[in-house]
Amino acid sequence: MMKKQYLSYQDTIDFLAQAMEKHPNLIRLESIGETHEGRPIMMVTVSQDVAYADLKPALLYTGTIHAREWIGIELAVNFVQYLLDNYPSNPDVVEALTRNTLYMVPCLNPDGFEYSRQHFSFWRKNRRDNGDGTFGVDLNRNFGINFKRTTNTQSNIYGGPAAFSEPETSAIKGFVESHSNIRIALDYHSQGNVFFPAHKFNHEAEIEGTDLNIMCANMANEIYKVTKRQYGIHRGKPPANLIHGSGREYYYDRGILSSVVEVGSRNIPDYLINMSQSVDENIPALLYALSTAINYSDLAPKRPDNFTIKEVSSNQVVLSWDDITDDRLHEGNSNVPLSNNDEGCYYQIYRSESPKYQCTRENLIAITSQNEYTDKQLKSGHRYFYNLRKVNRISRIKSPFAPEVKIKTSLEKDEFAFTLFPNPEQIGYVGELTQANNREHFGYNSLFIGVNKTKGVCYGVIDFNLDRLPDDAIIKDAVFSLYPMNRVGAKIENYGEWSVSILNPDDICDITNFDEIRSATPLQTLGNAIDSDQLTQGIWKDWRFSALEKRLIEEQLVKGRLLLRIQGPDTLPLCNDSQMMQFDIGYGRFGGGIHYRPTLDLIYTRKPYQVALSATDCHTIEQEAHYPAELRSGFDYQGETVFGQVGFSLSCISNNTDIAITQAYFEIESGSLVGVEQPMRFTVEMAELDSLDYYSVKHREKIEFIGYEVSSEDLAKAPRQRFMFDSSARQYLEQLHADGKHVTLIIRATSASRQREAIIDWHGLEGEHRPQLVIDYIQRRHQALDVPQNLEAQLQDGAVKLTWDNPDHPDFVGAYVVRNSFHPPRTPLDGVKLYAGKDSYTFDRFGNANIPKYYSVFSYDNVPNYSVPAMIKFSTDEVTPIVCDEFEPQDEAEKRYRDGD
Repeated sequence: MMKKQYLSYQDTIDFLAQAMEKHPNLIRLESIGETHEGRPIMMVTVSQDVAYADLKPALLYTGTIHAREWIGIELAVNFVQYLLDNYPSNPDVVEALTRNTLYMVPCLNPDGFEYSRQHFSFWRKNRRDNGDGTFGVDLNRNFGINFKRTTNTQSNIYGGPAAFSEPETSAIKGFVESHSNIRIALDYHSQGNVFFPAHKFNHEAEIEGTDLNIMCANMANEIYKVTKRQYGIHRGKPPANLIHGSGREYYYDRGILSSVVEVGSRNIPDYLINMSQSVDENIPALLYALSTAINYSDLAPKRPDNFTIKEVSSNQVVLSWDDITDDRLHEGNSNVPLSNNDEGCYYQIYRSESPKYQCTRENLIAITSQNEYTDKQLKSGHRYFYNLRKVNRISRIKSPFAPEVKIKTSLEKDEFAFTLFPNPEQIGYVGELTQANNREHFGYNSLFIGVNKTKGVCYGVIDFNLDRLPDDAIIKDAVFSLYPMNRVGAKIENYGEWSVSILNPDDICDITNFDEIRSATPLQTLGNAIDSDQLTQGIWKDWRFSALEKRLIEEQLVKGRLLLRIQGPDTLPLCNDSQMMQFDIGYGRFGGGIHYRPTLDLIYTRKPYQVALSATDCHTIEQEAHYPAELRSGFDYQGETVFGQVGFSLSCISNNTDIAITQAYFEIESGSLVGVEQPMRFTVEMAELDSLDYYSVKHREKIEFIGYEVSSEDLAKAPRQRFMFDSSARQYLEQLHADGKHVTLIIRATSASRQREAIIDWHGLEGEHRPQLVIDYIQRRHQALDVPQNLEAQLQDGAVKLTWDNPDHPDFVGAYVVRNSFHPPRTPLDGVKLYAGKDSYTFDRFGNANIPKYYSVFSYDNVPNYSVPAMIKFSTDEVTPIVCDEFEPQDEAEKRYRDGD
């Protein structure tokens, strides 16, 4: 009964034919080829005034290229119906179809689909007779980019005898190559709830990479609005582990933004619940993609150029970019004018706190016509991601995005930061049915977390070493991050959750022992668990520690370890075989390397030293007299102000000039109040005085007020008062300490009524009630080290070798090396991290040596403060072969998935 709810291929053709009869100005239906079994490969074109469709920027939709992935054909029909139902009443639909064209092949594998529908539901390939008793070619391995010829015709991923050997792929090739207006291509598959944007097999960021991620993120946001389901975005980690002969890469190679969309968690799910949800949530995402095709056409403004960081501090960043972006200018012709599309434009700036995030009104932080923008009120030590595009003021057509800019704000003056990575032997997973091999799971490729029939229940284990953190660290911020690399094994919708727990390391003798890990009682489970619908692939998952959890880290400092367990569901419903999530660990041949290692990012301060300084001098300064060693303030018999002065020496604070004052207050106690008949208030301020004569004091340069004024009524109730230093006043104290100067405080009386002979006596230098300056401080470097010198790059054994000279300084901790494909990295986060350590050389083994790029090397101390970067541009005329490693599965289940089984 279930399958009767799905359309047949003929049902689809009949529906489209009827729609064309009813809406001849919107829809055109044609066959672009014929399958092995004689079925037409139908292409439907939808656009306002469809006769002119080929003149507009277009989205190409292909569905059900794999026979068993029925979502493609179902979504196609429902999306066409949605457009018809909402035209012309919905202005978003009208605008999308006015400006853009939809080319749609609901089913690119009609023979295979009908065979799956009528005979063998799990059939994947087309129905080519291979001549050896086997049938079928995997059409998504039959395109011409990185095509791989194989002879195993029985394989579910057999790519055929030659690229484009199949009528289905040949038909779509002919259509694409005769329609240069196609700007976006989406290929709909199942399963995984993830976008797989295209790539060029070169392990480098491409200029369109930001466009692809944002397009997918904005589509994912539209999906989330409907069902609250979160789709991942995963471009893979080229050149390893990529499929051969994919349509996605073929389209991208022709300059078309392209992505596979893996929908749902089963190929042929329950129609009324799961398939209908998948269709409904993807319709608004498709409408968004259709509407944005024009932004990647020749009608759009040029992509902003040289988007980069000009300055960054603890709470703000200055971004800049170039206005002139015509490609011809890079060829040396400075007299070429910009196209009309770039005249009268403004810029939109988006900010997010995670990568691969949407760019919508929610995170649009600025619209400007300038070429520079300052973003303020940021959090110290935090990561931010910025995106920029240009918009035509009249047409509202938007440009492609500039490559994303990543920053990490500086730390506040009292803060330190540390990023912990587990060593290989400290990270792995333990499986219920793999207990004899659990030790081998550590430091090898990835974590399996959840439950399946092969491994049983599996837990992830990460044992962070805290020895390099000081015992007195006070944790201000803590974030644990994992990279989800594959969620295909989580097959059950709305079932189970994944969470992270802190374990007591004293309870565990062997972290590779399944029974010990399973039976451990958590000290705390972090934040919110992740429901199965919220599992994403390819987007870092962060757990930010609460105040209670940060205190737990501090408690673990004594033990020198933070032991985490990641757990998922531990049972399976009837007739289900897997609910398993896979996370990268960065180790092993097919781990992603340093970019994908789980991390614990900490921002902390230290327990401060406290000194209570007694006043070294005090004075009462009147218009006609000066009284050393006495301390009064108020008004004299003429109503003139009487000033009190108190001085302190900072010489007993650390001789180290690099200190950060975390708290300071001035404490003073009043004695007698003489002649105070009307309310008076008293202020304390810092001053720099060359002389203590009345004129100098009265006309002093005002530096900083300390705390809030107190009233005579306050003093009557509580004679001893504290005046707190704010952040600005603390900075001034630090500067006085660095310069070896004394602190001078002036106590001044104010009154709303004119008063005479109204004086307060303050306790002076004698006795236990004398004035005090109490200061809490920590020792911490403020200035960065010198920049590394003599940075050079050369090609060695197919990889770029970088060498430099580190600064010779006792506070030197290491050098930090970053690569950026588009501009010189200005901060350590502004690109791809290649190395951090004490060596004076490294190799770029993650990139493509044939592509020009920029490298920066920063020195850093234990804060860390990062130096100004040493920067170099690398390019070579020598062509280096790029080796595509073949996939090496970790177990039988993963091998079956990769083999299309």
